[in-house]
Amino acid sequence: MASAKAQSASVTLKRKQEAHARRETNASRQARIQRTIDDTYSHRWELFGGGGYLRWTSGPYTKRNNEVSWATQADYYLNPKLAIIGDARGSFGNAHAQHDISDPYGVYNPQINEYFFQGGASYRFYRKEKIAVSAQALGGTAWGIFSGGAKGLQGTQVGLWPDGFRPAFSFGVSADYNVFPELAVRFTPTYQGTTFGGKIQNNAGFNMGIIYRFGRQ
Repeated sequence: MASAKAQSASVTLKRKQEAHARRETNASRQARIQRTIDDTYSHRWELFGGGGYLRWTSGPYTKRNNEVSWATQADYYLNPKLAIIGDARGSFGNAHAQHDISDPYGVYNPQINEYFFQGGASYRFYRKEKIAVSAQALGGTAWGIFSGGAKGLQGTQVGLWPDGFRPAFSFGVSADYNVFPELAVRFTPTYQGTTFGGKIQNNAGFNMGIIYRFGRQ
């Protein structure tokens, strides 16, 4: 009987020790994750570079066209959630021919370029060890070059917007996957609004690329 009680007590003690060890292991894991989160989101600067796609409205008499984009962005974080942004992008493609209008010039699918220079703010509303999600709002100017591929004509003569600078604004939601605290991959569905021709153009697309973080808040 005494031997059985001793054996039972030994088993109970072993189970308590194992449970304590598991609690310590879990606590250590949680502490490690929290250190990684603090390390990742305490950087002062984030630099983004990459490319993407824009579905673009090239003129009042044309269908939307597909464009390839490049994008860069610098974020200066005031705290782990709120950042000030400087953003530059460019998009390149070929406009569709005018529809429902006879084109006497014979200019079809001319090449067009747009550049966007904007600034604003970003708010990171979700942040974990591997994933972060933030929203951005930007405003600035767009530079449209619509006559470069129009065979010496003005873009307006073939149904495109007039060349020049116009106000622009943009909204996006970014999803970041952290490879290391200093390095991440970003995907950003984005809306790009422009005002060429005195009208608002609603353009949508996405950007994706690499983030490099440095400095400390």
